Amino acid sequence: MRRRTLLAGIAGGLAAGAATPAHASGHRVLHVRPGDSLQAAVDAVDGPGRTIVVHPGTYRQVVDIPATAGELTLRGATRDPRDTVIVYDNANGTPRPDGSGTYGTAGSATLTSAAPGLTVRDLTLANDWLRADHPGITGTQAVAAYTYGDRTHFDNVRLLAHQDTLFTETTALDVFGRQYFHRCYIEGDVDFVFGRATAVFEACHFHTLARDVDFTPKGMVFAPSTARANPHGLLAVRGRITSGAEDGAYRIARPWVPSYETTAWPSLVVRDTWIGSGIDAVAPYTNMRDAYPWQSMRFREYADFGPGAVTSVPENRPQLTAEEAARHTRRTYLRDWRPYERP
Repeated sequence: MRRRTLLAGIAGGLAAGAATPAHASGHRVLHVRPGDSLQAAVDAVDGPGRTIVVHPGTYRQVVDIPATAGELTLRGATRDPRDTVIVYDNANGTPRPDGSGTYGTAGSATLTSAAPGLTVRDLTLANDWLRADHPGITGTQAVAAYTYGDRTHFDNVRLLAHQDTLFTETTALDVFGRQYFHRCYIEGDVDFVFGRATAVFEACHFHTLARDVDFTPKGMVFAPSTARANPHGLLAVRGRITSGAEDGAYRIARPWVPSYETTAWPSLVVRDTWIGSGIDAVAPYTNMRDAYPWQSMRFREYADFGPGAVTSVPENRPQLTAEEAARHTRRTYLRDWRPYERP
């Protein structure tokens, strides 16, 4: 019950998601307060460049931002992301109320966005579904945020779940959608940052949770599924990886080659990042399926440091050269979109 205890203590009352109208301030800003429906505010967006300000509280709601809500900003009213929490508890295997089946991984997300140019800042997105509460459900993926719009920008956002916390996706196999995460805190246990987007994580904190299982690895931080034609997948730079588990319990990544997309060639670069002892330094990568060994994927590191970054078996930790590292930067990944230059 760790997650529910954590969320229950956050300031503000519980908003059950009633369709109370959001409060408008002019034509471009909507304010959402406890008791309001955040989805109603999203549905009220009538043009590009709108802002939804979510005031402190815990909002137990599912939010779906359509592609038509382009250039939307969704932000907490304070600078502390702990003050404003959007949370729900669907999982892959959770039955839909209408009897049409289960939600599936993507459908389990607390927040889903197809909107291009979305900015999310200063709030928490969480999925507090727990395996222990649902022993009969085998589809245990439970997503906090599922984003597949180009130019998605998260700044100072907390993303909390267990398996599959953050799903960074694209609209189609041949679309190389870009996402930028800055100063974010992301925690989970299995594949908790995954997908085929071109996604840059700058100065982000990744935290692996304690997990009561009798096998190792207990989980992986990243599971990229980058399209073969895409030169850039996931890039983590100037961040840190910590753990609530014992030393060596986790791996940095494993490649995800979906059964519906067997041409994927997962790409991950972790550079200039402090890696704690929770990561197995001897064998930091593993396979999801033996048919797609991690050694054949685009997994590289550069200038990482900390106890989990020690290179004792060089073939297990492929490194970029300095020349190669110059091609793996936020600028090369995000191309002409430069959210990091905004004030």
